[in-house]
Amino acid sequence: MSRVRGQRTIDEERTLKIQSALIREHYLSGEPTGVWDQASKDAMIRYQADNGWQTKITPDSRALIKLGLGPDHKGLLNPETANIPSPHELGVDTTTQPGGAADSE
Repeated sequence: MSRVRGQRTIDEERTLKIQSALIREHYLSGEPTGVWDQASKDAMIRYQADNGWQTKITPDSRALIKLGLGPDHKGLLNPETANIPSPHELGVDTTTQPGGAADSE
């Protein structure tokens, strides 16, 4: 079976998860089938449009993240939902004076 260059397919397991999330969010009805059919495509397009994103048939990474199906946010440079570590957790010496001079006793 040949694939058109540049097109990606969504495997059955991933499709089931996406469909379940779209059903949970009331964009798709019925039971998940694992087949990326026209109803699934239409539901994803509506979901992405309602969030102000490009309306592509292939799920946008932002849509997958908002549906709870994207990667976790660990290691991202500026994730909006990241917990900012304290200076102590970063190993930063907080006893320095303005200008960079350390407290000396």
